[in-house]
Amino acid sequence: MQEGDLIHDWNIIDYKITRNPDEHPHGVWFDDETLRDGLQSPSARNPTIEQKIELLTYMERLGMQKVDLGLPGAGPFHIDHIDAMLTHIKENDFSIRPGCAVRTVISDIEPLVELQAKHEIQIQASAFLGTSPIRQYAEGWTMEKLLSTLDKAVEYAVSNDIPVMFVTEDTTRSKPEDIKAIYSRAIELGADRICVCDTCGHVTPNGTRKLLDFIQTEVIPDAGVKRRDIEINWHGHQDRGLGVANNLAAVEAGADVIHGTALGVGERAGNAPLDQTLVNLSLMGVIDNDLTLLNEYMQKAHEYVEVALPRNYPVFGEDAFETGTGVHASAVIKAMKKGDHWLADRVYSGVPASDYGLQQKIRIGHMSGRSNIVWWLKQNNIEGDDDLVAHLFEVAKGQRRLMSDEEVLSAISEFQK
Repeated sequence: MQEGDLIHDWNIIDYKITRNPDEHPHGVWFDDETLRDGLQSPSARNPTIEQKIELLTYMERLGMQKVDLGLPGAGPFHIDHIDAMLTHIKENDFSIRPGCAVRTVISDIEPLVELQAKHEIQIQASAFLGTSPIRQYAEGWTMEKLLSTLDKAVEYAVSNDIPVMFVTEDTTRSKPEDIKAIYSRAIELGADRICVCDTCGHVTPNGTRKLLDFIQTEVIPDAGVKRRDIEINWHGHQDRGLGVANNLAAVEAGADVIHGTALGVGERAGNAPLDQTLVNLSLMGVIDNDLTLLNEYMQKAHEYVEVALPRNYPVFGEDAFETGTGVHASAVIKAMKKGDHWLADRVYSGVPASDYGLQQKIRIGHMSGRSNIVWWLKQNNIEGDDDLVAHLFEVAKGQRRLMSDEEVLSAISEFQK
């Protein structure tokens, strides 16, 4: 039996992501925002510089193309951390491209000029400015004020050879005419990258596609430049739980760079989870990154940033590849006995654990069958006769949840006494 004959994939029926390379500056890239936007989470801890460098190294090894190192305008402490990470990138000849978020003011961009000269490496200025009518009303801003602010900051950055990604905050709730005016002016001044933001987690996948289509078919052409000359970034949030779905929709719609954070850490309900985005795009065949280190990265982010990692979190939660249900476990065990790891990884899982440095696990609990117990004993190199299996089966049926390894060992010890 061929592997392709074992899974009928409804996902690919009448569906294909196509990209004309002549219209894009590069393939699908990723910008890891964990160390900047992610740290705006109310429950996040700012990691030490040593921890940040370790997380940065994981990003490099996973093939992330871009990273946001922080907000220099937040003060000297943050600049010192950015400086240290730039040193690490330079000394280790990393391929990842550094950037920093900046308010659209010259004082935020000035540190980048100094750091870029010091390290002799380009640092993207992600200059952000709120454009939605609700934000304009709350702040008392006018379009004239926004355009004037944009002019001064972008002209200063470009004149100092700082690459600019112009970011419109709350793009997904902004008026078409305002979006066009802001981006057109930024492009005219020399910004060759723009970032479309779902700052408040408002948009749906349909809205994502419609907005990106508007930018690609109206905004960029009307600005007098070719599509391939402008890099479109997509930055999403999780307020409606649609971060990953919108990231996928953005790829479908032609975005060049997808933003996200480890485990979706970020302000309010968080940013779009970069890890789940990578997993899905890998399974869809859009990217071919080696993601076997992705679990290690998520565990380190969980530890260093103190972002929550629920047991049932997709792929990287403790329960993601564990089963104690008799029928399910039996199918996995039969595949394992065949020596077919490909089969065992998929017979009861929509995600192959081994692709992400993980493995399927069989546990013992109140819904387990005897096959669970036999397999657990074998995997733990414990000789087990029918009496021991029967004893553990009886103990398991009296539990209210799956047993830990320590609890199983304790039950075996009691039986042997």
